Amino acid sequence: MDLQDKVVLVTGGARGLGAAFARGIVAAGGRVVIGDLLDDEGAAVADELGAAARYVHLDVTSEESWEAAVAASVDAFGRLDGLVNNAGISATGQLTADEPTDVFRRIIEINLIAVHTGLRAVVPAMRTAGGGSIVNISSAAGLMGMAMTSGYGAAKWGVRGLSKIAAVELGRDRIRVNSVHPGMVLTPMTAPTGIVADEGAFPNNPYQRVGRPEELVGAVVHLLSDAASYTTGAELAVDGGWTAGPSVEYIAGR
Repeated sequence: MDLQDKVVLVTGGARGLGAAFARGIVAAGGRVVIGDLLDDEGAAVADELGAAARYVHLDVTSEESWEAAVAASVDAFGRLDGLVNNAGISATGQLTADEPTDVFRRIIEINLIAVHTGLRAVVPAMRTAGGGSIVNISSAAGLMGMAMTSGYGAAKWGVRGLSKIAAVELGRDRIRVNSVHPGMVLTPMTAPTGIVADEGAFPNNPYQRVGRPEELVGAVVHLLSDAASYTTGAELAVDGGWTAGPSVEYIAGR
């Protein structure tokens, strides 16, 4: 997969999935702008990646911050070809009836409204570039009903739907929009749940383990690349088969 000369903005790029995406983009020949609120960590990733990377402070809930990040991307590399809408916050682990409205609203703001804000912010630059690719990171929780993910799940279903709507609307501009749906992946965001990456530790998943950030990179880089030039409005689960169904061992109770 070749991203030669492509410039991609990655939100939440300071660590976890976002940092893995940034590294994968540069490894594929692209240039990356890492947007995050974690300035020290984000700058460290950019320094690690060298001349092909830049860091920009980005509050995804702020239209002004988005505008500045897009301008910084174009100033640094001359164009903007891709966006990975990755920034987000996790579920509360509360039942729907117990999740406070203000918490629900905050999760929707960061995990869904910010995706819409970012999509709007990058479209003018992508039109100028003659097209582009937007990859919105949703979740397995956006493909099935998952208990105790009320705000999170609702937002991720929204990201899935928004991606399809935007794909229809932006097709004439040759701007592709797709959603990627990770399963449980071991990152700094999910680590507090107590998950571990050991084989057999996630028995209801056909792979029977959680994923690693680097295992999502290929899917995202493919969708950013010209190899996916006719792929838009699609949803791609990268979840070890979790949304396909539970493992044989789990069903059999072994």
